[in-house]
Amino acid sequence: MTKLTTLAPNDRLASAAVGAGLTATGITKSYRRGMWPRRQEVPVLRGADLIVGAGEVVGLVGENGSGKSTLMKILVGALAADAGAVEVSGRVGYCPQEPVLYERLTCDEHLELFGVAYGMDEQAVSSAAAALYDTLGFDRWRASQVAELSGGTRAKLNLAIALLADPEILLLDEPYAGFDWDTYLRFWELTAARRASGRSVVVISHFVADQERFDRIVQLRDGRTVQ
Repeated sequence: MTKLTTLAPNDRLASAAVGAGLTATGITKSYRRGMWPRRQEVPVLRGADLIVGAGEVVGLVGENGSGKSTLMKILVGALAADAGAVEVSGRVGYCPQEPVLYERLTCDEHLELFGVAYGMDEQAVSSAAAALYDTLGFDRWRASQVAELSGGTRAKLNLAIALLADPEILLLDEPYAGFDWDTYLRFWELTAARRASGRSVVVISHFVADQERFDRIVQLRDGRTVQ
């Protein structure tokens, strides 16, 4: 199923990108800074473009404050752009930089809650959760409240929530934070499996190691993307 989210009319929509899972064109965003009468419009994105094909692993890199997280939030619909357009084919999974978790809920309860939000039935949630616990290696924490978890285990739960509904497009904002070496390797094994199945992954980071794991690296400079 194709979901089209039009943020503003834009004649530069990359309709030629046949097979693209995600197409963003001409994305602009400014924030207001300061108090009146000295309030100013500070541009963050100045016409950013991004095309992610089916089965691609794309890295989006830029310095801190370059607008990477702003662009990510616009891509998933959590933030409105001032102009531009986003077209998404299929389901989207979003793993934010700061985990959105509830201290008093267990890992199981989180996955059950988000499973309902994704429209999954009980059996589908149970099956997907079991696979994710095994893949990410935190099964023994499934009955523990978030308040009892380490930062690394919270990062695993955050990623598991994004993966629960097996989205065609997975958007990850600084996913390595809190990962130990074993989890880092598990992450890339999982990413390779998703690529092989035709699913797309976008990784946002202020730096990229292991560049050979990516199909493309896109840089964000001065509010614009550079291929």
